[in-house]
Amino acid sequence: MAVPQPETNGSTVRRILLGGQLRRHREAAGISRAEAGYAIRSSESKISRMELGRVSFKERDVVDLLALYGLDDGAERQDLIALAREANLPSWWHNYSDVMPSWFQVYVGLEGAASLIRTYDVQFVPELLQTADYARALTRRGQPSLAEEDVERRVGLRLSRQRVLGRSQPARLWAVIDEAALRRPIGGPHVHREQLQHLVLKSKEPNITLQVLPIRVGGHAETGTFAVLRFPEPDLSDLVYVEQLTGALYLDKPEDVDRYLEAMNRLSVDSEPPEQTTSILETILREG
Repeated sequence: MAVPQPETNGSTVRRILLGGQLRRHREAAGISRAEAGYAIRSSESKISRMELGRVSFKERDVVDLLALYGLDDGAERQDLIALAREANLPSWWHNYSDVMPSWFQVYVGLEGAASLIRTYDVQFVPELLQTADYARALTRRGQPSLAEEDVERRVGLRLSRQRVLGRSQPARLWAVIDEAALRRPIGGPHVHREQLQHLVLKSKEPNITLQVLPIRVGGHAETGTFAVLRFPEPDLSDLVYVEQLTGALYLDKPEDVDRYLEAMNRLSVDSEPPEQTTSILETILREG
């Protein structure tokens, strides 16, 4: 089997791809996770984390596991070892590791590798569409005791993530925003107005689909804010990201992903069509 090569430079995706390949070879060889862990002087849980791409890889461990699974030579073995080396290379967001928790670093890597990002936001404008002042106001509001330098670094991280929408092969963003979030004057009238004007411009970009869920429709409290990521690599299945106050859920089981996709499709149907978005934003601007 050919080893898929990620189109992104992100180490997160490389780890997931390598972990998936190691799991396939282990299962094909009929070897348990406990046996694989013993072979590399580790544990069953370590093998599980490796196969999920949640930890970095030691090249020696990969070599030993491939030998255990029967891949002693050949081009695929060399490709997997090379992938292990690349998976440990630092990504751009490592420069911001001091201002973001480890559980969020995983998401930033996945977001940067996604070809399609579908998101529903209840309270705020999606982070990939926020202006610097809007992001700054939100950061200060959420953590009022934060030093100004750390506020600026968090804003810088958020703006850097937005490059995923402007690269040579940009990701597609399909965002559903609750109307209440658009009317919430984060940062005061000037910042709020600037943010709405920014959304007007973004809604016209070919890789961005923006829909507004009207207040009159009622709530979708059973879902809350979430994102569904799709990747260009065939070996990576869709993934749902649900952020919480002190952590996040990463759901990739088909039954979980399907439920969130159904919820997203419901939200899209209940929302105003994308061609009405500019008009809605301009109406809110006039009313403000």
